[in-house]
Amino acid sequence: MSSLDRYTVIVTPDDPNYLACAPAIPGCYAIGDSPEVARRELGHVFAMIVEEHAEQCRPLQPDVPDLLDVIEAQCSHPA
Repeated sequence: MSSLDRYTVIVTPDDPNYLACAPAIPGCYAIGDSPEVARRELGHVFAMIVEEHAEQCRPLQPDVPDLLDVIEAQCSHPA
């Protein structure tokens, strides 16, 4: 089972709330009235996404740093 702790999480103000997201996972975002609430809600969203992927036998995306390495490599060596 995957854990949200393995992913980069970004929490930003979104007046008057806060937005938390795991950019590597499409659709993995939540809003709360404090950073802590947004992060907690993100945990619930993540759990639903993990369950959906497990039911469909699909792996989760790698974390953002892994994706950034790929993008950087592609940009450094254009075809």
